[in-house]
Amino acid sequence: MPVTIDDIRAAAKRIAGAVEPTPFVHSRTLSKLTGAEIFLKFENLQFTASFKERGALNKLLSLSEAERKRGVIAMSAGNHAQAVAYHAARLGIPAVIVMPKGSPNTKVRNTRVHGAEVVLEGDSLADAARHAFERAQRDNLVFVHPYEDPLVIAGQGTCGLEMLEAMPDLEALVVPVGGGGFIAGVAIAAKGLNEKIKIYGAQSRTYPSMQQRLTGLPVRVGGDTIAEGIAVKDVGEISFSIVKRLVEEILVVEEETIERGVVALIEIEKTVAEGAGAAALAALLEYPQRFAGKRVGLPISGGNIDSRLLASVLMRGLVRDARLVRLRVTMPDVSGSLAKVAALIAEAGGNIVEVQHQRIFGTSSVRSPEVEFLIETRDLEHTEALVQALKASGVKVATWF
Repeated sequence: MPVTIDDIRAAAKRIAGAVEPTPFVHSRTLSKLTGAEIFLKFENLQFTASFKERGALNKLLSLSEAERKRGVIAMSAGNHAQAVAYHAARLGIPAVIVMPKGSPNTKVRNTRVHGAEVVLEGDSLADAARHAFERAQRDNLVFVHPYEDPLVIAGQGTCGLEMLEAMPDLEALVVPVGGGGFIAGVAIAAKGLNEKIKIYGAQSRTYPSMQQRLTGLPVRVGGDTIAEGIAVKDVGEISFSIVKRLVEEILVVEEETIERGVVALIEIEKTVAEGAGAAALAALLEYPQRFAGKRVGLPISGGNIDSRLLASVLMRGLVRDARLVRLRVTMPDVSGSLAKVAALIAEAGGNIVEVQHQRIFGTSSVRSPEVEFLIETRDLEHTEALVQALKASGVKVATWF
């Protein structure tokens, strides 16, 4: 095997003091929600808010003085970019980072903040990789691959080492999978300390490249995903060989479930996770029967998410849980009608967020305009009770959604 637990232990010593040994804590509420005993590894609390610092720093520290002077180049959708940029600057190593054009603004901005030269190239990570390889050869730069490198894999494995040293009797780990470096390193560390532990991967429905490779299917991926950090068109060969040997199964999760994971981590744990960072929790939300009653470790692999996207995810979560609903009400066009309905909504405990009064489009009669209310409620049961209260008072609720 190209990476051993001794390599991971050596990486842990090498990066000690420069990378956070992040908290690994039990979540009572998520355990109740999923039916498993959940322990969360807060890798979103690293300085650049992801586990990627572990592998990037281990690689950078292995470079000779001559290689450091030449400088490094990396391709990344964001988290590896920030990790390489930050630690390269800290070590005085010039860095060039190639990112796909559609990379989240927060990741591009935070990479530039660390002083790296950022190049936006191509529409995918594969396009960025081609450009990065060409530039590495042209300018004689050291390529720091995000997952297809034994030193990077060993560095990522230190996260698994910390989890198993803290909780030796864990029964399962669920790890987000993009190119495969993270789960490969974690699997080597975990199996090295507890050979009975089961390792599962989590991938988004739009980019299930590792799952397709393992099941012998042609790799067909693509499309929009909130989990851009694991939106990789194909996996690394080193990682694939390790995953094939040590990982139990790759679980494919829906976009909506990943969004639910992001919302749950904010509302329950008060911690920010990007889509990829919530993918492991999403796997438990979507496949609870696999983990019922088991002690399961989940890394929150990253927390770099655009504020606007996060706001949209949170609002969609309110809608999904029927805590933010729209009521379309038909009412007589007489003085006081709107005030009456608003008062009834308030009496039923609803909070009116927005009102749209429609007199022209979609009304059955010019004397019966429609009013659309955007209302905040406690939950689905409260919403249904509110609608029934309106109907009981003679209010014509045409639809609610």
